[in-house]
Amino acid sequence: MGNYSVLDNNITQVSIYTEKNLQTMRTSMLILMLLFFCFFLYFMNILLSVYFTTAHVRDNARYILFAHMLISDTCYLLLGFFLMAFAIYVIYLPLLLCYMIRIATLTLFVVTPYNLAVMSLERYVAVCHPLRHAELCTVHKSISAIIVMWVLGLLPNVADMIVLMSSSIKLNTFLSLPVICRNEAVTKTPLQNTIKSLNIMISLSLVGFIIICTYIRVIMTAQKIDGSSASKAGKTVMLHAFQLLLCMTFLTSSFFETQYNQFDFLRITFFFLFMCLPRFLSPLIYGLRDELFRKYIKKMYSK
Repeated sequence: MGNYSVLDNNITQVSIYTEKNLQTMRTSMLILMLLFFCFFLYFMNILLSVYFTTAHVRDNARYILFAHMLISDTCYLLLGFFLMAFAIYVIYLPLLLCYMIRIATLTLFVVTPYNLAVMSLERYVAVCHPLRHAELCTVHKSISAIIVMWVLGLLPNVADMIVLMSSSIKLNTFLSLPVICRNEAVTKTPLQNTIKSLNIMISLSLVGFIIICTYIRVIMTAQKIDGSSASKAGKTVMLHAFQLLLCMTFLTSSFFETQYNQFDFLRITFFFLFMCLPRFLSPLIYGLRDELFRKYIKKMYSK
């Protein structure tokens, strides 16, 4: 009996030691990710400062869409980071609050690809129909396009809400429950998963089709006129396609999160690779590449 007691004590001590190590590693990874996120916020703040303080930039459809993408990606990352931290540290939220946050994150997720598609169309008009660019790509039409993006992003969530409300659960009791805010906590019928999957697949497929078509047309025009601006527009559209590809890794992330939900290290890694990295690249790819932003950033730091 004495030997068993010693063995049990040793196992307990090893378990406590292992748990402390895991807790330290988990916290370290979250701090590292938070540092990356602070850098992203700092750089995004510089780009938005240029946008909001420069009149002719605010009147340019391309920069309106770019600023909208920066803001929506920042909101998405903020919500995603807090949801992941709450899930890892087992912090309970009221289910209604969790459900609303999940709706916001899913809407923000699909808004980014829609934004990329509209930015590609703007480049297509600029290269293939330059005489109509001022007419088609106005501030008013850019804002209208942004409103349409949000309506399209919200519609599947409205359908999800209707399905949830029409299910057999007692809604008042269900929405007041404290839960760990994960996808399975707010999914009570198979139809909800179907709506979510169809929404993501249709949205990404449609955006991919638009980007491919605009890229082909822009490249064909660039070959005809042999202009540097047209060639640069083709590269910009290709960057949009690359970012869309990164956004599509969200589907891979969903699979891994389901398979390895119990491993915090993997969940944090997948969150950084599949959620954060594509959006960290946005300001770097478009901000530093754009001559106007580069000029104003240099001017800001030369003071």
